[in-house]
Amino acid sequence: MLGIRLTTARTVEVGEGSEPVGLDGWVRVRMKSASVNASDFAMAAGYRADSSRLPTVLGSDGAGIAEDRTEVLVYPILAAPEFAADPMLDPGLRMLSQGVDGTFAETVWLPRANLVAKPAGLDWDAAAGLGTAWLTAYRMLFTRARVVPGETVLVQGAGGGVPSALVQLGKAAGLRVWVVARDPERGERAVRELGADAAFPSDGALPEAVDVVLDAVGGATFQHSLSALRPGGRLVTAGAAGGALAQVDLPSLFTRSLSVLGSAMGSPAELAQLADFCVTAGISPRIDSVWPLADGQRALDRAAGGAAFGKVVIRCG
Repeated sequence: MLGIRLTTARTVEVGEGSEPVGLDGWVRVRMKSASVNASDFAMAAGYRADSSRLPTVLGSDGAGIAEDRTEVLVYPILAAPEFAADPMLDPGLRMLSQGVDGTFAETVWLPRANLVAKPAGLDWDAAAGLGTAWLTAYRMLFTRARVVPGETVLVQGAGGGVPSALVQLGKAAGLRVWVVARDPERGERAVRELGADAAFPSDGALPEAVDVVLDAVGGATFQHSLSALRPGGRLVTAGAAGGALAQVDLPSLFTRSLSVLGSAMGSPAELAQLADFCVTAGISPRIDSVWPLADGQRALDRAAGGAAFGKVVIRCG
């Protein structure tokens, strides 16, 4: 079976391997497309790679055909059964590829609870891109921020998986969407290609305060995010790539009645809602590039290099 495997820490091999064997209650899925996330190229670089569980097939997002011939999306989180309603609350959760073979292969075995029906209106590449980043964005917007049409939201970052999804979903929900970008070109592309209403430099002033800030960067952007809010505004934070620690002006936080909301990826039910929303709204993930499974290393390099604008997709079969 062709797959992209992490064989030792920092060693990725693309090639044939033995057919996986499923556990009781798991379902065999013939993968059609998968997409690359930061967690994938981080594991390929040795981050959070448990050597006792190698080799493993990389990948957590994807879509394919289950053994009963139903078309499915892959939910990327494994959690204990008692956390089925919201796997993100399980302190022992793990992503696919962390000790269990992931989606970058022709075939994968998955718990039935990790399979969500794929709407007919989504093609395979779009469906493969909905897992980690888009599901994170969906929960940030609709479950945590509870956005209302007509509100102004500010997205920290432009072009990455979560920020791109936030822009597209936000516009489809009737919001005014602004982005903050360190790279002016990426900010312009967010306006031109994703539909953002305006882009601003990270060191510039905004024309007015906003209702909601969506921050998947963290660290250095955190205080800027708080400062951008109107009194009573909401900040949803869902990442720490920009730093795990942040300084906060506490008096500004409580005197302006600001809300700070943590958010994580999302549940299988939210993945189903997201897929239906995309079909109804006529939107789908922006695809940066598409690669055959045999070119898996090049796909990982493209995603890790920082130049990708949108999802990097791998065709599995």
